[in-house]
Amino acid sequence: MTPGLAFFYGGMTRVKAALNMMMMSFISIGLVGVVWVLWGASMSSGKNMIPGIVGNPFTDFGLGASLDSGELMAAGFSATFAIITVALISGAIADRAKFGTWCVFVPLWITLVYAPLAFMVWADGGLFTADGAIGSVLGEAIDFAGGLVVHINAGVAGLVLCLILGVRRGFGKDPNQRPHNLPFVMLGAALLWFGWFGFNAGAAADSTQAGLIWINTLVCPAAAMLGWLLVERLRDGHATSLGSASGIVAGLVAITPACANVDPGWTIVLGFIAGMACALAVGLKYRFGYDDSLDVVGVHLVAGIIGTVSLGFIATPSTGNAGWFYGGGVDQLIAQVVATVITVAYTAIMTFVIAIVLKKTIGFRVSEEEEVQGIDLASHAETAYAFVSGTSGQIGVRG
Repeated sequence: MTPGLAFFYGGMTRVKAALNMMMMSFISIGLVGVVWVLWGASMSSGKNMIPGIVGNPFTDFGLGASLDSGELMAAGFSATFAIITVALISGAIADRAKFGTWCVFVPLWITLVYAPLAFMVWADGGLFTADGAIGSVLGEAIDFAGGLVVHINAGVAGLVLCLILGVRRGFGKDPNQRPHNLPFVMLGAALLWFGWFGFNAGAAADSTQAGLIWINTLVCPAAAMLGWLLVERLRDGHATSLGSASGIVAGLVAITPACANVDPGWTIVLGFIAGMACALAVGLKYRFGYDDSLDVVGVHLVAGIIGTVSLGFIATPSTGNAGWFYGGGVDQLIAQVVATVITVAYTAIMTFVIAIVLKKTIGFRVSEEEEVQGIDLASHAETAYAFVSGTSGQIGVRG
């Protein structure tokens, strides 16, 4: 999924930033993979260090020989969630973040933000679980595959970072900031959709639950794509390939927390609403002046909130957590809303602290000269494309 995200994001940037954007995803695999084995897995699921908040990083430091195969499989599976989450954030600050600073931000954010939140939502005794401090009072918040932990978390972090780094030069005016390779975008969306079946269904308890998750992961992005394209057609007069790819991702995000707890009929409604809402939300950055380069906020934060909160209405009784529309009252809705609000607050505060410290110490944004030249050349001494001049026969770079 993360290499798929690299293509999705890489195609959405301008030519001069394509490689850097892809590298921000790939380096996240390297950094988080090591962090997760050393201490991340223990912090997200190990014995309490701060009760209800985070596990002890030394519980299974290095995932030693004492762990059985099932525990190792669980740690490996959870690593993929951590990897994709931090990679998602990078799209909000495309084309202007120092690559070296990003390499420092990733392990800090995984350690201080992602792992504690994963513990709060999924670990035994976590804050929002049935036996946690909040869950035992309000009821357990449902987040099967990462509405809170992955998408709201990444969306809020992306918003904080893009506000701290500021807008790109020519934001909202420079036509070269449009996606440069739409086939890459569609390829990335296809790879993400394919990988998402394992992302959602990998934790299924049995074949019946896996079947429900599979169908929901198929139909929610399908309906969301239709909803996004309908908004484009009515608003702009045409449906776009970028819109179809973005609609797919919006639907995948929306179904992530709900995939095991809603019926397929409601999933279609959820997807259609998420697709339309995100299509409208991505334009808010121009109205409010925050440069969310690749629509992390408009897609992941918005669809993540819709999918998470929707469970308060449409969670099916057969899963033991009846939503309001099934006669369950408002209890589940309150649990979902409280968990969402606390997640937003925790992520915003912690990400702000990390980003400000990095900005004041090693700097987070490239220079104006490097941004104009192109971040690919400045950070990696490479370019994504070589063009042969029709007059001189020489190979050069443009864009």
